[in-house]
Amino acid sequence: MTEQPRTPARTTTAADASPAGDLGRRIAARRTALGLSRQETAERAGMATDYLRHLEQHPGAAPGRGTLLSLAGVLETTVSVLTGGDVDLPPGRGQAAPAAEFTALSRTECGDLLGSHGVGRLAVSTDGGPTIVPVNYSVIDGTIVFRTARGATPALASGSRVAFEVDRIDDDFSQGWSVLVRGQARPVTDRDEALRLTRRSWSAPWAGGHRHLLVRIEPDSVTGRRISV
Repeated sequence: MTEQPRTPARTTTAADASPAGDLGRRIAARRTALGLSRQETAERAGMATDYLRHLEQHPGAAPGRGTLLSLAGVLETTVSVLTGGDVDLPPGRGQAAPAAEFTALSRTECGDLLGSHGVGRLAVSTDGGPTIVPVNYSVIDGTIVFRTARGATPALASGSRVAFEVDRIDDDFSQGWSVLVRGQARPVTDRDEALRLTRRSWSAPWAGGHRHLLVRIEPDSVTGRRISV
């Protein structure tokens, strides 16, 4: 499995600042996901590169609907997605595409997709029955590593065989993929090993608080599938 890259610290200049507003962040994230530079995106949308930089870096930027439509077309998304109108809507609202293809993913493809994410769904057994909870994770040395609090639901994975899933759903194009991992989850009790994994971890628990239990899932089955148009 591919590990998530850790971004080195660097000095930010006025010409290369991080996206500041929600719209700017969404534009930058989407074009990065498509492998487009700011200049390429601007040219395809019929606007100046400096103007696109302004949209990405100024929270108060208010482009017209025509500009948003052009950007949405170039970025293969919708105005609603770019402006955050779908934030609280569940995935899967789109209709099935007329010519969709269903394919199985190779182990290498599954590993690459696992390494590109930071939030997955952990399935564990509880006294009340099977339960699925989201956890922040990292892929390190081919294993899935996450941190939790003792007594929390994810802690029940420790010492058990579990399932772990990540996915990506694109409502606009009715396509997506999912990767399923099955394996043994074990607590990391060695202090030096725990420190090493913590230093290499890409994702930390969003929930915050004191989460001292480090759990590692050793995969023995990794499968995936993709629906594309």
